[in-house]
Amino acid sequence: MSSQHHLPPWLQADLQRLLRQSGHALLLQGAGGMGQLALGLALMRAWLCEQPQADGQACGQCPSCHALAVRAHADALVLMPEEEMLRQAWPLPDKAQRELDEKKRKPSKEIRVDAMRDAVEFCQRTNARGRGKAVLIYPAEAMNHITANTLLKTLEEPPGAVRFVLVSEAAHLLLPTIRSRCLSHAMQWPAPEQVLAWLQAQGISADAAQASLRAAGNSPEQALAIAQSPENLALCRKLPQVLKQGDAKTLQALPAAQQLAWLQKLCHDLMCLSQGAAPRFFAAADLPAKPPALRLLGRWAKALTQQARSIEHPYNQGLMTEALVAQARSILRT
Repeated sequence: MSSQHHLPPWLQADLQRLLRQSGHALLLQGAGGMGQLALGLALMRAWLCEQPQADGQACGQCPSCHALAVRAHADALVLMPEEEMLRQAWPLPDKAQRELDEKKRKPSKEIRVDAMRDAVEFCQRTNARGRGKAVLIYPAEAMNHITANTLLKTLEEPPGAVRFVLVSEAAHLLLPTIRSRCLSHAMQWPAPEQVLAWLQAQGISADAAQASLRAAGNSPEQALAIAQSPENLALCRKLPQVLKQGDAKTLQALPAAQQLAWLQKLCHDLMCLSQGAAPRFFAAADLPAKPPALRLLGRWAKALTQQARSIEHPYNQGLMTEALVAQARSILRT
């Protein structure tokens, strides 16, 4: 099966449009969870494929497609913060991996200037397989000013047949000089019916697809992740009751950042209800008939925002979860 067949139908349509573009630098921008990274990788596969299909998409079977699939293509370079590279199992440069192995430093949260200098040098080398070179940068906003300026000249005048795809979830944070050198493509939200059909094609029941898409705020990627996680799927329907009972067990199975995200979604929906508006993330039937007072919810929302600033700190997660649940229980029982 060709690799592009794994793309949802709305991303396939984007891919076909973008393959008809002639520019050497694309900027894929949109909110998180819209699929721009999957689209960027599909573009790389197509650009480097040795036996592209009639519409320009990758064959998924040639040596180039295989090399990309195992993340060992000599003419492809992926630039991400080291934390993200490790999370997605992309190989790090030898020097960076050695420094991390020897515990000389922690994985970077930004795209390091050293990695960008290596990328510039990569662009200047002769390509190995005869289909040019491709560089993917994700998330592009993880470049600081020094890193971005290191890229500028190469982005404007790439040596030889080099193509760039910058993938961003916050394009307004990019330097204007970076944005101006790219052909921009704004991602569009697919219709909910289209996403529901796609989720069910992944083997997810209609009820679970509906609940997970709502809980994900209509983000297809996040909906799939929720639907495939029993703990997250349970929270789509049970979170208000779980919190009111003070039961921390279901939340404890999730990473701290996900715990906080769920609480922020619930607080948001309760604030909507208190003002007579429809909830966004939960079914109205699963929420309290009478929400807490708006002043209490506002205080809770502020506390959750403050906790989000330090959620990555190495706290005792069990104690942190119990504190979050106790805080939520006190609000819901008023």
